[in-house]
Amino acid sequence: MEVIIDANFGMALGPSPGEVLLEFSDSAVRKLKSLRQEEDNPNLMLRVSVYGGGCSGFQYTFSLDEEIKPTDKIVEKEGATLIIDQMSYQYLAGSEVDFSEGLEGAMFVVNNPNATSTCGCGASFSV
Repeated sequence: MEVIIDANFGMALGPSPGEVLLEFSDSAVRKLKSLRQEEDNPNLMLRVSVYGGGCSGFQYTFSLDEEIKPTDKIVEKEGATLIIDQMSYQYLAGSEVDFSEGLEGAMFVVNNPNATSTCGCGASFSV
C-alpha cells in the first residue's frame, strides 16, 4: 500500500507552465538597485516571505539576502532579483511586489489578488 502525504493541502508550490511567479514592479526594481548601491553590495536580492501573525492572520516580511536556497523561487527583472521561499509562494502566486512612498512612509508592498481581506496598513492579510 502506498501512502501519499500532501503537506500543502493540494496547493501547487510551483508555477504552472506559462504562469508568472510574481510581478516585480519597476519602482521595486529601482529601489532594490538603489539599496544595493547604498550598501555597496551588488549581490543583494529582495526576499519576500509570508508568516503567520499580523492583524489579519498572515503578514508580509521583506529582507535583503545574498543567498538563494535550492527550493526558492526567483524572479529577475532588469538585473534585480526577487526571492520567494517555497512555503510563501502558495500565498503570493500572481501578486505584485511594489515599492510605495506615501503618508505611511516608504516601503515595499504586496498587491495580492489572493487576499480576501487586509489590515489598514496592508502589512497583513487573510486568504
